[in-house]
Amino acid sequence: MTKGKLKYQWNPSDHSVLLDVDSYKGSHFLQYPPGTEYVSSYIEARGGKFDDHVFFGLQAYLKKYLSRPIIQTEIDYADELWTAHGVPFNREGWEHILTEHDGYLPVRIQAVKEGTVLPVKNAIVQIINTDPKVPWLTSFLETALLRAVWYPTTVATLSWTVKQIIRKYLVETCENPEDELPFKLHDFGARGVSSGESAALGGLANMVNFMGSDTVGAIGYARAFYGEDMPAFSIPAAEHSTITSWGRDNEKDAFANMLTQFGGKDKLVAVVSDSYDIYKATREFWGVNLKDRVEAMGGTLVVRPDSGDPTIVPIEVVEILGEAFGYEMNSKGYKVLPSCVRVIQGDGVNPDSIREILKRMKAKGWSAENIAFGMGGALLQKGVDRDTMKWAMKANATKRTGDPIWHDVFKDPITDKGKISKRGIQALVKDADGFRSIRKDGLEDNSLDLMETVWENGELLRDQSLADVRAKSEVF
Repeated sequence: MTKGKLKYQWNPSDHSVLLDVDSYKGSHFLQYPPGTEYVSSYIEARGGKFDDHVFFGLQAYLKKYLSRPIIQTEIDYADELWTAHGVPFNREGWEHILTEHDGYLPVRIQAVKEGTVLPVKNAIVQIINTDPKVPWLTSFLETALLRAVWYPTTVATLSWTVKQIIRKYLVETCENPEDELPFKLHDFGARGVSSGESAALGGLANMVNFMGSDTVGAIGYARAFYGEDMPAFSIPAAEHSTITSWGRDNEKDAFANMLTQFGGKDKLVAVVSDSYDIYKATREFWGVNLKDRVEAMGGTLVVRPDSGDPTIVPIEVVEILGEAFGYEMNSKGYKVLPSCVRVIQGDGVNPDSIREILKRMKAKGWSAENIAFGMGGALLQKGVDRDTMKWAMKANATKRTGDPIWHDVFKDPITDKGKISKRGIQALVKDADGFRSIRKDGLEDNSLDLMETVWENGELLRDQSLADVRAKSEVF
């Protein structure tokens, strides 16, 4: 094994498809049967936490990573790295791609439209090599391609699920549920994920469903990859350091400063109010000392409790505000705080706690419009992994030299029937019974296949806007 410093230097911040893989992929080009020319593979969620999922994120990967051709220096560096690592390197194959395809990967990728809501256990992405000399390339891309699909789709699905929970209670207790819904879940997750890219991609996935976010990186991704200039919004908000720096005895002054700096007609300002005593802060400071200023400013104060039982404390805060500021009964018979005050709960927030909070609020006669939610690590990372929806990419067909027929490829482990994979080139159709994956050779009319070619030999063939993705996610 070669030791010492590698001859070619490579900037670790530069992405390379030659290196964005599991190590064992490097030897797979030597493992296919002689004469193999084409390999097809597909991606599906095999089950798990959700019955339905919202497909999203592939386009970002295609634009960011596959749109750049590989270069000779990259191949030379990868050759030395793989050899030093103890795994064979397919220099001949990669140089063929460089010389014959100008460095663009000869693959065809098909996918259902992003934003589509459909049951799990369906093929939603399919990839096939287009050059018979590189059949190994299809599976070589599995590591990055599967990750590019499972993470944003899982976040979008989690977010979509929360959206349906909130929608249910808004419909039941609010006069204008669809106007309220887009800003009812705010993304607080940037600090709670493992990397900046995860924050940007996961934050963008949440923007399929909601328009409130503090994850700035996701805005750049929306602009670069989905043509949306401003996909989400935020407001001035306090954190504990800006409140506690005034000292315990001056908390009321800290609150007053927030109104001075950010209050005004049609403006919103969020103030974390649990630094010491959330009940005193709500009842005395907001409800008495600063009440006239809150009512007169013409905007909205959003009180944020940030500790305690998330299914109890925010409801108590709503009720204290109701005692101080009053409330009206809407046409559905539920209490609504005056527009100058609202509550946001950003601690301990997840689908279960949101459902419980809204259930308890309804039981106490309060409309769901009085409260919004901020969700952090639980939205972008906690419980969001490949096994959440049992994601997999598997080969489903191969074609060999001189043989015009595709041959089925599949796995059928006797010890786990949940891992049986699909056989043959797949198509996705929708009929009266809903979506279902079927064999492509069993499809009478190819126009019925919802798996569209989105990428071929370095060219993006379908470019969706975030607006289009959002609209698709509302059809279910």
